[in-house]
Amino acid sequence: MVVSLNEKQLEAVLHTEGPLLILAGAGAGKTKTITERIVQIVKNGTEPKNILAVTFTNKAGKEMRERILSRLEEEKIIERSNPYFSKPIIKTFHGLGLMILSEYGKFAGLLKNPTILDSQDSLSIIKGALEKLNIDPKVHDPSKIRSIISKEKGNFTSLSDYQKKIVSTKMEIIFSIWRIYENELKEQKAVDFDDLIVKAVRLLEENKEVRDFYQNRFKYIHVDEYQDTNQAQYEFIKLLINKDKNNICVVGDTDQNIYSWRGANLKNIMGFEKDFEGTHIVVLEENYRSTGNILSLANNAIKKNSVRKEKVLFTKKEGGEKIEILPAFDEQGEGELIARKSKELIETGVSPKDIAVLYRANFQSRVLEESFLREGVPYNLLGTKFFERKEVKDVLAYLRVSMNRASQVDLKRVFETPKKGIGKATIAKIFAGALVNTSTDLKIKKVYEFLDKVEEKLQNENLSFVLQMIIVESGIEKELIEGGDDGIERLENVRELVSITSKYDGEVAINVIEQFLEESSLQSDQDEDKEEKEGVRLMTIHSSKGLEFDYVFICGLEHDLFPHKNIGNKKETKEEEEEERRLFYVAVTRARKKLFLCYAEIRTIFGQRQINAPSEFLEDVEEEIGEFNETYYKEGAGKIFYI
Repeated sequence: MVVSLNEKQLEAVLHTEGPLLILAGAGAGKTKTITERIVQIVKNGTEPKNILAVTFTNKAGKEMRERILSRLEEEKIIERSNPYFSKPIIKTFHGLGLMILSEYGKFAGLLKNPTILDSQDSLSIIKGALEKLNIDPKVHDPSKIRSIISKEKGNFTSLSDYQKKIVSTKMEIIFSIWRIYENELKEQKAVDFDDLIVKAVRLLEENKEVRDFYQNRFKYIHVDEYQDTNQAQYEFIKLLINKDKNNICVVGDTDQNIYSWRGANLKNIMGFEKDFEGTHIVVLEENYRSTGNILSLANNAIKKNSVRKEKVLFTKKEGGEKIEILPAFDEQGEGELIARKSKELIETGVSPKDIAVLYRANFQSRVLEESFLREGVPYNLLGTKFFERKEVKDVLAYLRVSMNRASQVDLKRVFETPKKGIGKATIAKIFAGALVNTSTDLKIKKVYEFLDKVEEKLQNENLSFVLQMIIVESGIEKELIEGGDDGIERLENVRELVSITSKYDGEVAINVIEQFLEESSLQSDQDEDKEEKEGVRLMTIHSSKGLEFDYVFICGLEHDLFPHKNIGNKKETKEEEEEERRLFYVAVTRARKKLFLCYAEIRTIFGQRQINAPSEFLEDVEEEIGEFNETYYKEGAGKIFYI
């Protein structure tokens, strides 16, 4: 079978010897290129089992495996049904680590098939360690300790390394718990998820026999999405490469590095040529996904970044529909605009699954959901529905229990969030009417005093004011801010609750709270239907990476929302600014046929209506590729706000 390849793809396929860096733009056919390169290497006489391909996700690995095996069958090189035919090794990083530990784990004191602990198993051991050391888990949160240990392992910090940098009592406690944790793993001959890479790397570093075996076994190594590798994955790959041959091929795109918050290090791909002398570079710039207008915007936007490998996407599908810029008066107008436009597209025959709505922050989904429900447009939300989010339920629990102290479900949430030093056993005693010790009794009284305050404010203040008070004075805000990037995102969600209820401002909370709680409950009931149905996809831009759609709406294109501003007004670093622009580039390149860029002139953030400047990214839409459509803005503003 003859496979059609463009000139640059063919160059990458035929360059089989030595280090190769493939800079593959969005939609440039990178999986096809890797597939054909592996087929070519097998045709050249290499056994398939001597070829390794590493991916980031099981989904990507499955797709690559299917393509490669299908092509090898077409070329009559292997028969998949025949177990004696060797096949290429296609693994995720963690899967590769498990394979190595399964084969040579005895050198690391592990069984042939080591037990792999999931996050709950790890947490259970840490809780046991706290108990053994008589440390109060209500003061030292086991889940936070597990996260710290996980992060340290990812940075290749050993237990002895950590001991040397102890500068506080908290670090001493973590060290003591970590030591017990590691001893427990050793006794069980088990590994946790982080160990799959860390222990495999340590094994390769320390055991020349094992290292030589894999360096001789894997004659050709391929790594997908190389821009997303962290320090551990970087070290892992370097240890597997046969230094005499240096047959390493990595595929990546500096312009699609959007995961620095989880450890992805752009320096790995930027410094590839320095790591491997004689690197050949192939740049895949022909895009098979998007129209010329969409690619023009992508190129205009990303060229403003300084830390990148130069490339300019092009397509044979020149022109195409113009990019439509759609302003709205406020976020409700924006949601309605997107829902109506989606409805119009569906009525012309477009399948709902070919439409996507992308947003920068999770909290934006709430208004969009309401609009799609109101317009009767089918949708699928990738991620948790707004009123199902734990942090949203936590705040609502304070409201509900202040009105109904008999609600044990809500009272339990209030006792537990944020941490107050009131554990499950104590909560059970409270519900049973049993006595508790004096110090615990004081903590309980403090909770009830705060609930009394909430109840009092409900009689006199706006509902949005009461919610702000709960978020700040309960300690929820402080706990979420201290919870890193994930905590900040969850804080944005609870602040959105304040924005939702600001529509009731002007009436005291007690008069509208029943209506609000009923609305939120009905929304939640609607969302209980988990069955996947055909609908417009609503998702964050991070979640959209690797996907493509005919019609894409990017919403919330306003200064401080996208590009996103740090909570607390902390000044953005140059690296953070460039990552926001890369995120915009990823969003733009999801579109095949038509791109809509939406923003609201006024948006309610944490209960405050504020006028927003349009995003700087809109400046990259040149006149010949875009059109400004303010019809809906004028219509919506006139209908709702002006006489």
